[in-house]
Amino acid sequence: MRLAGAVALVTGASSGIGEATADAVAAAGSKLVVSGRDADRLAVVAARTGAIAVPVNLADPDGPDRLAAAALAAVGRVDLLVSNAGAGWAGPIGELSAATAADMVMLNLLAPMQLARMLAPAMAERGYGRLVFVSSIAGATGVRHEAAYAATKAGVNNLAESLSYELSGQGIGVTLVLPGVVDTPFFRSRGRPYERRWPVPIRPDRVARAIVDAAARDREVVYVPGWLRFPAWLHGVAPGTFRRLASRYS
Repeated sequence: MRLAGAVALVTGASSGIGEATADAVAAAGSKLVVSGRDADRLAVVAARTGAIAVPVNLADPDGPDRLAAAALAAVGRVDLLVSNAGAGWAGPIGELSAATAADMVMLNLLAPMQLARMLAPAMAERGYGRLVFVSSIAGATGVRHEAAYAATKAGVNNLAESLSYELSGQGIGVTLVLPGVVDTPFFRSRGRPYERRWPVPIRPDRVARAIVDAAARDREVVYVPGWLRFPAWLHGVAPGTFRRLASRYS
């Protein structure tokens, strides 16, 4: 995909991976629409990147509809969708409130699904576009005390794979990005900081570069960092071995 001159929509762009991705996509020459819940931070990102800011809470049931309508009204089309907005929660499943679970499912899974539903048909009519879904290694392997979060990301993984089959031959690429531990406000906002010594968190701009590279090179599945392919592979080919190792070390 040629990013120079493309029109991109990046969600969750007020901080973390989304903010870094907005910078990277703008640097590649794309016209940019950014969305996020923090209107003040989003305005700073928009001013820096020359983007159009659309503050929207995608956990609201009508959030994806409002975002898609506002983006199309502002720029006329979307060639590249980066569905990055997301939230986590960590702790025993019995402590997870129903409201938090519902918000997480809406933001992490239903919002990307809805945005794809509203934007992919027009991409298909033009015969050009790409959907990028930012997931997590947790969605490929599962993580202790992150059952609900991992479940939403597993849904994103299957959404991306299924859409890649459905949209094949229509000029629309689908990319799934699976980051590991990233140094962003994510861990503070989920209510439990990251306290493990390994793996060491990576910078969000590393994920952003991988997203831009994947879009430009039409890559379908990207792990960041790349060594995460191994635990994902082991989980698939030797689930018993993986479970024993995860139970001991996770």
